Amino acid sequence: MHTLDGTDARILLAMVQDPRQTVVALAQQLGLSRNTVQARMASLELRNAFLAFDHRISPALLGYPLTAYISIHVQQQKLAALAASLAGIPEVVEAHGLSGRADILARVVSTGAEDLFRINGKILACDGVERTETSLAMNELVPFRLTPLLERVLDK
Repeated sequence: MHTLDGTDARILLAMVQDPRQTVVALAQQLGLSRNTVQARMASLELRNAFLAFDHRISPALLGYPLTAYISIHVQQQKLAALAASLAGIPEVVEAHGLSGRADILARVVSTGAEDLFRINGKILACDGVERTETSLAMNELVPFRLTPLLERVLDK
């Protein structure tokens, strides 16, 4: 796996600061040539460094202000098919396979408590689900961030 070097990290940090700036503006800001920035950006894209744009859209803006995490206990032999079933529920915005007590942790968004009850019912109705445990997200204490890790690359 190809890791980032200082130039890649500087480009990504500049993009975190202003994601809408052009390649020319990035090059000027960082003291690099336009071709260098463009080549680095292409390389980063080939290495899947960039997440899909929808990761930056707030569910609350779409009318889904309530976030919950649902731990899902499943029949192991049905795990693959279950992943497809979960992907078919629009309010399941993310799901991860886990080691530990639960098998899957799903992040879901809902319009409120009643809607969350409905979504949990849809998950429970999926073939292979044995039971669920739901936890409401009360407050985001540390928002998703990678800036400290990018800065660590620069410190090396």
